[in-house]
Amino acid sequence: MTIEQINNESKGFFKAIEDDKEAGRMTYSWAGSTKLIIDHTEVNSAFNGKGVGKQMVMAAIDFARENNLKILPLCPFTKSVFDKNKDLHDVLF
Repeated sequence: MTIEQINNESKGFFKAIEDDKEAGRMTYSWAGSTKLIIDHTEVNSAFNGKGVGKQMVMAAIDFARENNLKILPLCPFTKSVFDKNKDLHDVLF
């Protein structure tokens, strides 16, 4: 599975691709130049139980760490990943 990021000036998304199919998508908005607001995570039902959502969240966390950004997880799924993993709080807003 690969995770691709599409980033625009005000919005963007991470998408998971497996066998040329979109397995999931996680959308975000920029709040200024240093904060991402993750607002939605969706996984194609054919890929449920494969950790697709968490892989996209981890890709966003890697992006945040590499670019000195903070993440505000408005998406309930993303918030649950942060709640369960205290070692990710370095990028939590």
